[in-house]
Amino acid sequence: MATRYLPLALKHSPTPRIEHFALLSGLDAAIRGILISTMPLVVYDALGDAQATSVMYFAAGIVALLWGLMVPWATRKVPRRWAYTGGVCLYLIGNTLGAIGTWWSVPMALMCNAMATVTIFVCLNAYVLDYVERVDLGRSQSTQMAYAATAWTLGPMSGVWLYHQWAPAPFLVAGAFALVLLVSFWVLRLGNGKQITRAKRPAVNPLGYLGRFFSQPRLIAGWMFAVMRSCGWWVYVVYLPIFCIEAGLGDKVGGIALSVTNALLFAAPALNRLGRRLSVRRSVRTAFGLCGALFCSAGLLAFLPWATVALVMVASVFLVMLDVVGGLPFLMSVKPSERTEMSAVYSSFRDVSGILTPGAAWLVLWVAPLPGIFIAAGVGLLASWAVAGRLHPRLGSARPSRGRG
Repeated sequence: MATRYLPLALKHSPTPRIEHFALLSGLDAAIRGILISTMPLVVYDALGDAQATSVMYFAAGIVALLWGLMVPWATRKVPRRWAYTGGVCLYLIGNTLGAIGTWWSVPMALMCNAMATVTIFVCLNAYVLDYVERVDLGRSQSTQMAYAATAWTLGPMSGVWLYHQWAPAPFLVAGAFALVLLVSFWVLRLGNGKQITRAKRPAVNPLGYLGRFFSQPRLIAGWMFAVMRSCGWWVYVVYLPIFCIEAGLGDKVGGIALSVTNALLFAAPALNRLGRRLSVRRSVRTAFGLCGALFCSAGLLAFLPWATVALVMVASVFLVMLDVVGGLPFLMSVKPSERTEMSAVYSSFRDVSGILTPGAAWLVLWVAPLPGIFIAAGVGLLASWAVAGRLHPRLGSARPSRGRG
């Protein structure tokens, strides 16, 4: 009876809206956008060797992958709001270590930031699946990307500029955004999400839910789409600039191309509306098919460097579309009782692609010149196009009401 006369707003936390999740996603993008182009330079300067830099990134990918698979186990021991807070604190620790800038602190900063990214990604996806209706997941994804567009457009260039002005500067800016993210999260009062469990409690073994993942072909296909989309971005971000340098186009073309492409994130809501009009299956297939064909064409026309750059840039438009709709087949297939666990599996796509892409590129370069990497990426994207043909035609459509005549 003590709460009988309290205003409703004091008794119950307001239901989070799509814009709230987009705000958190945008602030996370501000942290990552500042560091995405800065960290390779910082790691290289600290270790002094390209091979050591590659090994460190490979190790960070392994650590992030294992850490991400442990997050669901951790959220059974620790409330989700504290797990999210812990992820932000890892950002603060990582940026502090990065600002120190020594040979021992920079690798630790790289790993802390990788663990922070995957922790926040898993928790945020679990919140989204708790509070966003199935038919609104596409709008949620596109809104998040629109909120993050400015960060991804200006962040990479700003991070490098700040680093050249004063080495600790990008880490201090990223740390400031992390503090804003932490305050925003607690102001929004997301809590621990909805408590939806099975009658029989799942095993708490952090690897126990992998069996349930591999027993659901729709989840495997959705995860594959995310991995191949991320591999396409890896090739675009890492290997297009290298191609431009080797082709004599200079070292600025790749960076300009990335900034132009990231600006397309502002069109994410329009791409979401287009995807809903086409249906999830048709939009995913169209994006994978055209993107794969353009990557293959870019590799075959490598004797015309500017044509290759243009084709890969056009392909990146469809990578942006896949960022909007490519995750929906997975998110729409997750059972309510497995949201946190399957969010952890889904988040592994970033780390798997970070291991798979350099490894595949290393093998390709044994037998072919660098443009062969574009062709290999195109083949992988076309394989996803073929798999997407098995998606249900009505996936993502509103379900008709069964209670009305």
